[in-house]
Amino acid sequence: MPQEAPAPSARREVLLEAAYQYALTHGLADLSLRPLAGAIGSSPRVLLFLFESKDGLLRALLARARADQLALLERAGRPDRPAGLAEAVERVWTWLAAKEHRPLLRLWAEAYARSLGRPEGVWAGFARATVDDWLGVLAGFQPPSERDGGEGLTRRTLALAVLRGALLDLLATDDEARLTAAVARQLDLLRDGDGDRDGDGDGDG
Repeated sequence: MPQEAPAPSARREVLLEAAYQYALTHGLADLSLRPLAGAIGSSPRVLLFLFESKDGLLRALLARARADQLALLERAGRPDRPAGLAEAVERVWTWLAAKEHRPLLRLWAEAYARSLGRPEGVWAGFARATVDDWLGVLAGFQPPSERDGGEGLTRRTLALAVLRGALLDLLATDDEARLTAAVARQLDLLRDGDGDRDGDGDGDG
């Protein structure tokens, strides 16, 4: 009689968190169950039982990484009032540039690239989902009159392109000063745009 998949358990959650911390250091590209299990005090057999397969473990790790990144991005964003995309880029870039976030962001970049190259299977949809996550955070900074129009989507897409491009460069070079200066230049352009929209509204600039 086939063995039923186990229900979520405290042990599974403990091992998932330990495996996630391991992945932040070692990445996902060459993840092997035996060294992973040894590092987190488990065994390949236990991991396969709890996660059903290596792919099941990878899916759980990707979900954990995405949830972690989104929670931190939302903490960096979500203003009390729509503050404009310049404020969004400034806040999010400050978070992205912090050295303590590099392990998570390197893991994100690895998963993003693998999702592009492997559109099916365990990596399916990861890259697209993170684009939607980031655009959602940026949308929270836009006033409804801008956010709900086509121009609003174009402006936050541009903001995302700047942030993501600068992030990938930062992960490759660690040249925070150069990239912060480049992001600051883009902030000036965004502030000009936000100021134009304020001028069309209540005059607050």
